[in-house]
Amino acid sequence: MFGVLVTGRLVQTEFQQISETQFVFNIPDADNVNHIVVFLTGLIAFPPGTGGAVYFSWPSQDGPAWVLLGHIFNEKPSAIFKVANLKKADNGHQHPFGVIENHVSHMMQVGISIESLEVMSQQTCIQGSEASKASSFDEFCRKMLENFFNFASSFAVTQSQMVPAPSETFIPASVLQQWYTNFQRRLQQTPNFWK
Repeated sequence: MFGVLVTGRLVQTEFQQISETQFVFNIPDADNVNHIVVFLTGLIAFPPGTGGAVYFSWPSQDGPAWVLLGHIFNEKPSAIFKVANLKKADNGHQHPFGVIENHVSHMMQVGISIESLEVMSQQTCIQGSEASKASSFDEFCRKMLENFFNFASSFAVTQSQMVPAPSETFIPASVLQQWYTNFQRRLQQTPNFWK
């Protein structure tokens, strides 16, 4: 029914069933996990009007604290979650999964709870867990801008070094710098301003 994929590892489809509607995956060597993918295998669909709330637990001395990462459902059968920055967070949220014993000190758990779509629509996911396309696009834009700026700047010459070339157009480096600064500012304020 469900599968979990950790970057650089094989797909994991073996889970522990806690109740009729709750399932837990144990993820070993959790210190090296940055992103996880949770998905439906396609063998069994969710019952109509339901989906899976995906929870995450990092071991702590007080027992695991469960945080809501996001949701999967028949129309969105997979999701990527960033857990690197959540592993050390002590959020103190408890969930009906309760304390599921971790037999290894560095084992995290991913829980899936089948819930109604109505209930899931009212739940709030922890911030920073969705692997955001905007941040990777933002990073791409920044790298592209830096590369272009560095490339164009490598051809900079002073006015005394310029050789007359009637067919060439010259742009002052200050204009390029001003454009670069403005573009970075706009990208930071509104990542999708260009749409």
